[in-house]
Amino acid sequence: MPAPVASSKQHTDLLYSISNFGGEAMNQSRGLWLVYFYAPPADADHAAILSLGVVGAILFIGRVLGSLDDVLIGYWSDATVSRLGRRLPFILAGAPFWALTSALLFIPPASGDRMTAFYLLVMLELFGIFSTVTTGPYEALFPVVARTSKERVNLSALRVYLGVGGAAVGLVASGLLIDAFGFAEMAITMALLALICQLIGTSGVWNIARRAQAPASISLRESLRLTFSNRSFLRFLPSFTLFQIGLGMLIAVIPYYAKVVLEADDEGAWASILTATAIGAMVCTIPLFVRLARRSTKRQAFATAMLGASLTFPLLFFAGLIPGIPKVAQVLVAVALIGAPVAGVFLFPGALTADIVDDDELRTGMRREATYYGAENFVEKTASSLSPLVLSILLLLGHSEGDTLGIRLVGPVAALFVFTGYLTFRSYKLPDEINAPQTTEKLTV
Repeated sequence: MPAPVASSKQHTDLLYSISNFGGEAMNQSRGLWLVYFYAPPADADHAAILSLGVVGAILFIGRVLGSLDDVLIGYWSDATVSRLGRRLPFILAGAPFWALTSALLFIPPASGDRMTAFYLLVMLELFGIFSTVTTGPYEALFPVVARTSKERVNLSALRVYLGVGGAAVGLVASGLLIDAFGFAEMAITMALLALICQLIGTSGVWNIARRAQAPASISLRESLRLTFSNRSFLRFLPSFTLFQIGLGMLIAVIPYYAKVVLEADDEGAWASILTATAIGAMVCTIPLFVRLARRSTKRQAFATAMLGASLTFPLLFFAGLIPGIPKVAQVLVAVALIGAPVAGVFLFPGALTADIVDDDELRTGMRREATYYGAENFVEKTASSLSPLVLSILLLLGHSEGDTLGIRLVGPVAALFVFTGYLTFRSYKLPDEINAPQTTEKLTV
């Protein structure tokens, strides 16, 4: 009877991963267009709503203020007792508002600069809260859905494939939707897609999420102390966080790159072409990193991808400057080379964190998945708030057709963040199989 069991596992993995499709579509479209929507270059089709400096400052402040939500909600979820288990109450309550606030970011009121700036900050805060309530507990189900290292690599690969598909929709289709209908319609479409996929994914792991498990009986202070004193966690966390900072800068600069460096009139379509090229390269390299992880270790594959990203990100500085080669060809090749290692970096963080959670259970006797994923998100959000701030500062150095220096510097600066993360991760030594007990759970009746 092994075939039906395997088939059931694959079905569960697929449904759980579907949330990545919608979530990445919404997140990547927002990351790609939000700065551009509020502060476009002077020759764009729509007028600036706020100044570039104000937008960068608001995005920085918003992410810093909202980052603590992840830690508090993660701890709350781990300590929750209900007939729906520790995760479902949060997911079901947060998902509708998560989608709604994402759409509202692109529908500011017709008011003065101060009210618009205040509106953007409030919407960012609300979106951050509901995003944490929804996706934090959902992410905490990963170590339960996938128990072994092999299962975790397989599930991570499936999630990345669907996440890449969602990113393709968010990064490619968003530009086409904007050109055809407008920013508000694009944002509403992506929000609805994210909500539908989240509900489908939740239904697929409903029984797993309902399993009753003893809550983590520990104070918030002690929980945070244990989490941030875990050496493996402290070696992994900065690496992916620094990568996210660099990648966030690259994604947000793409519309400027299309408009200014390529001198494209239809920047939406060209932003879609550039991101589609990167996504195609990611899809092609996912199997290579899966194979590398199976032949060596997850940590070796992740480190290789980090090093590759730090070497390819600077290519955006030189693309279009080589004489005798069409500018478009140079940019497309650079974007494809950048996309290749990104797949490997995205493939392993969930699985590595799950291993860290297993190791923590051996040390503490408690399952604290949501606390670890929440702490990870807290640090990532706090640090990644630097992305729009650093991007805004760089763009002030030049983001026009006559002066592209600021746009071109984004690649090398992003690479410095990633390379620093690679150096930090080199001391991570946790093995692939932790052999945590993972106490058998029973369905709540």
